Amino acid sequence: MKYTHIIIRYGELTTKGKNRKEFTSMLLTNLKKSLSHFPSLEYDRQHDRMFIALNDEDPKAVADGISKIFGLSSYSLALKTSTDLDSLKAAALEIIDDGDYKTFKVKTKRQDKNYPMISDEVNRHVAGYILGNRDIKVDVHDPDCLLSIDIRRDEAYLSSNKIQGAGGYPVGVNGKALMMISGGIDSPVAAYLTMKRGIRIECIHFESSPYTSLQALNKVYTLVRKLCAYQGEIYVHVIPFTDLQLAIYEHCDESYAITIMRRMMYRIADKIAKDRKILAISNGESVGQVASQTIESAYVISNVTDRVVYRPLAMFDKQEIIDMAVKLDTYETSILPYEDCCTIFEPKSPTTRPKPEKCAYYESRFDYESLIDQCIDHQQVVKIDQEYNMDSDIF
Repeated sequence: MKYTHIIIRYGELTTKGKNRKEFTSMLLTNLKKSLSHFPSLEYDRQHDRMFIALNDEDPKAVADGISKIFGLSSYSLALKTSTDLDSLKAAALEIIDDGDYKTFKVKTKRQDKNYPMISDEVNRHVAGYILGNRDIKVDVHDPDCLLSIDIRRDEAYLSSNKIQGAGGYPVGVNGKALMMISGGIDSPVAAYLTMKRGIRIECIHFESSPYTSLQALNKVYTLVRKLCAYQGEIYVHVIPFTDLQLAIYEHCDESYAITIMRRMMYRIADKIAKDRKILAISNGESVGQVASQTIESAYVISNVTDRVVYRPLAMFDKQEIIDMAVKLDTYETSILPYEDCCTIFEPKSPTTRPKPEKCAYYESRFDYESLIDQCIDHQQVVKIDQEYNMDSDIF
């Protein structure tokens, strides 16, 4: 069967009231960008739906491209036809023949309230025609095929079962965040959840060569490439953190080293975010998972920035995060045995209840501001896309 359209349903966007047009406009922009390699597609954005005319493009390939676009509730492959009853019957039979269905149900929705039959009449006529021409049964509770008929003023669209969309809000409609990303399990999942709420991300990664390896950095690039499927290209700010990290361990008590290190990371992220006009910082921290993620630690660490700090994983346990990483196809990459800067210098007994005054004392023992500036001055900015094209030093 030759499908003619894909129907996009907005879901959560329908709650946005006066802002709805802005949200659906961003969704349309993101769809066009993600599907740009299908040049024949045509888009019709309406109040309650969006219709993509396939124009002979591969429907399954286009549908696969839609599956990771945030901001849509569901979508369906559809046949466009005229609104007369004979056309509806013929198109319905085509859809039934396209699948190995044993049961079905017809559900009609009339956008055109002047249509000469009510929805239930259309349901009965179409279902009767299918029953008279195919060996299939009606099941109104749990059908193999839910045949939807959407009757509009000048045309009708028929589709089978809905395909679940990625949900959330269109990426970019809620601003931008600087995502602190390591090579571990948590931060890629947090990045995904950040984008799902309509926030476009840039990433910041701290590397401590020669203590961390090139393989560890490439692991981060691989994870970012996987995340590009959800928003397109992503900028990664790679921060040379070695000199600052060594200074921390030279001048600070070991129990405070992780706390001071995280405070320095937040300071660097804050400066880069300010320069890039980014209002928020996001990361993969989860309450209580490690010493630096107690409430006391989170307070002391993040009070060095006035950016909004998002912690999407704050209330998830580790197994829940792992399960999400598996679904995102980031887990196997994240567990590759290449250590990041947080693990190679991990102290034996880090404090779980750091005091702000002690942090201020240890930080007063060395010129961390100059080291922070040095980190930022020597950063490498890499732009990554889904095809793993990489451009560096682009700013």
